[in-house]
Amino acid sequence: MTSNKILLHICCGPCAIYPVKVLREKGIQFTGFFFNPNIHPFREYEQRVQALEEIKEILNFSVVFHPKGYDFEEWLKEVTSAGLERPKRCHACYSMRLIVTALEAKRLGFKVFSTTLLYSVYQDHQAIKQISEKISEEIGIEFFYEDFREGWKEGKDEARRIGIYMQPYCGCIISEKERYQKRIDRMKKRFKEEYEAYESIV
Repeated sequence: MTSNKILLHICCGPCAIYPVKVLREKGIQFTGFFFNPNIHPFREYEQRVQALEEIKEILNFSVVFHPKGYDFEEWLKEVTSAGLERPKRCHACYSMRLIVTALEAKRLGFKVFSTTLLYSVYQDHQAIKQISEKISEEIGIEFFYEDFREGWKEGKDEARRIGIYMQPYCGCIISEKERYQKRIDRMKKRFKEEYEAYESIV
C-alpha cells in the first residue's frame, strides 16, 4: 500500500466497528464514506444513517456522506439492467457503490479505497474483492484488501453492547422479499385455495 490514508466505504454502522478497530491497530488513517442507494424503504435508510452517525461519534472518526443521498431510482435502474436474480443483481449493486467510492476517493485526494462489505459473512466476499480489484485497475487507485470476517462476532457483540440499530437485511428491496419468501408462498397458496373454493360455488 502506497499511502496510509483510505476512503472507507461503509455499508452500515455495525459493520464499521471491527474494520475501524483493525485499521487503527495497523496505524492506517481513514475517512468513512457512505453511499448506499440500495437501502429501501427511506425510513430504513434514515435508521442506518442515524446508526452510523452514532458509531462515528462513539468511535471518533469522520464520515463523508455522498451528496446524492438517497439515490434509489439510479440503483434500481442499475440492478434491473443487470438482472434481478442472484448473483447478478448483487454484483451490480457492489459495482455501483464501489465505483462511486473509488471515483470519490480519487477526486478527494485519497490514494486508496476499501469497504466494510468485506466484513459481512452474508455478502459474496470473493466477488467484492474481485470487483474492487478490477475497479482499482480501471480507475487507477489502490484498493486495500483485508478479510474482516474473522471479527464478525466481535463486531456484532460490540454493536449489541452499544445498543445501536442492527438491520435484519442488506437493504435491497428484492432481498427483503426473499427473506419472507416462504411466508409469501404460503399466503399465495392459501389465497389460491380460497379463490378456487369460492369460484366453485358461484
